[in-house]
Amino acid sequence: MKPLQFEGRWILVTGASSGLGKEMATQLASRYKANLILVARRKEALEQLKGQLQQAYGVQVELLPADLGEESEILRVADTVIQRGDLYGAILNAGITYFGPHVELSDLEFRRLIQVNLIGVSLLTSHLVKYFEPSGKEAGIMLVSSMAGFMPTPYQSVYSGTKAYLIQFANALQLELKNKALSLTVFEPGGIATEMTSGENFSALRSWLMPVDQVASIALRAFRARKYNAIPGFINQVGYVLSRIMPRKFMVGQLAKTYGKALEFQRKPGA
Repeated sequence: MKPLQFEGRWILVTGASSGLGKEMATQLASRYKANLILVARRKEALEQLKGQLQQAYGVQVELLPADLGEESEILRVADTVIQRGDLYGAILNAGITYFGPHVELSDLEFRRLIQVNLIGVSLLTSHLVKYFEPSGKEAGIMLVSSMAGFMPTPYQSVYSGTKAYLIQFANALQLELKNKALSLTVFEPGGIATEMTSGENFSALRSWLMPVDQVASIALRAFRARKYNAIPGFINQVGYVLSRIMPRKFMVGQLAKTYGKALEFQRKPGA
């Protein structure tokens, strides 16, 4: 399967207003000269990014402000991009997290995590695959999962579960496809220094986080090369191997200790 060619093609990026999504959109414009369809809740942030990318790199940028925690909005985004008829690729990056004891997770937060991370991504994927599959068109879809999808992560148990689902879903679906010009890539980063991890809850884990520009660059290379799975960073890759050969309970226990200490630290008075 030949690499994807982004120049002059339309690429959908969800969760594009900040963090990894914003950085991938910026690099798609600056390095690959791709045209972009940007999706996020924050319209003002999208408009600012659109102006920057169009002025700096001369690409075309269209906006689809949407809350992917609402099923009607998910379907609106899917219908809009499919009806265009010129979509070439999609990076489904939108996601939210929760870091803390599960017993403190509210029902509202729980439902939103499931809706955005699991239903939003898999429903968009399903609609896009149903569009690309019978057409025989060259195309690519990348789902942004997480190392937490490989390794159960205490204090992020629901988040970890949603990311594991994405890996299993996309890896299985790829092997059902009859359109050999269509690829499904799953990208599994570890911790990233983004807006999502900028809060006090992550302060004690800051040294573990990879720079967002580095992660975005690796992600786009993996997407272009149509990788089945892609893990950025040597430490993350070693962690993945260890997770396959070491006793599961031991590995998860080490994560529980590390994350538990981080929570204790941030809850100390004056921390």
